[in-house]
Amino acid sequence: MEPDQKIRCPWCLKDDIYKRYHDEVWGVPEHDDRKLFAKLILDGAQAGLSWYTILIRTESYAKAYDDWDAKKIARYSGKDVERLMSDAGIIRNRSKIMASIGNAQAYLKIMEDGPGSFDRFLWKHVGGRTKVNRVKGMGDVPASTPESDSMSKDLKDHGFKFVGSTIVHAFMQACGMVDDHMDTCWRRKR
Repeated sequence: MEPDQKIRCPWCLKDDIYKRYHDEVWGVPEHDDRKLFAKLILDGAQAGLSWYTILIRTESYAKAYDDWDAKKIARYSGKDVERLMSDAGIIRNRSKIMASIGNAQAYLKIMEDGPGSFDRFLWKHVGGRTKVNRVKGMGDVPASTPESDSMSKDLKDHGFKFVGSTIVHAFMQACGMVDDHMDTCWRRKR
């Protein structure tokens, strides 16, 4: 148990940044289109890296990516790509940067042609409600689920990149579409 008397999921006990993320963000239902778009880009940037590597850079990402303005990002040119490639505050991976631009274009297309809401487009994969999983130990947390498989396929079909099922499941956890807090965690008991 922590000094504040709260029992938390063991993965977040490494430091205060993780604890704050766990307590305030992870598993909290998110319905804001722009924030969902940002989280999806950040989860894609995490591919092959630890979440901590991205978490400590979230403010730098927001600044580098025009505060997640998808219309601006979708119009990024080669000059913008080079600007991002030289920005030490983000992960300087050309494939991930190019994917973020393409993902902004795909996001805008969904907003124009789809249900008009990224929120509805994504949350339909869990029936519009948080799916609560029984988690007695960290080994009970799946890397992917039929829901993340479905969302991953749907996103890919709409042109998104860096949205494999494992990345999408992590995204779903972060956005509260899935509650994978341990049964003993204070966040589960909220």
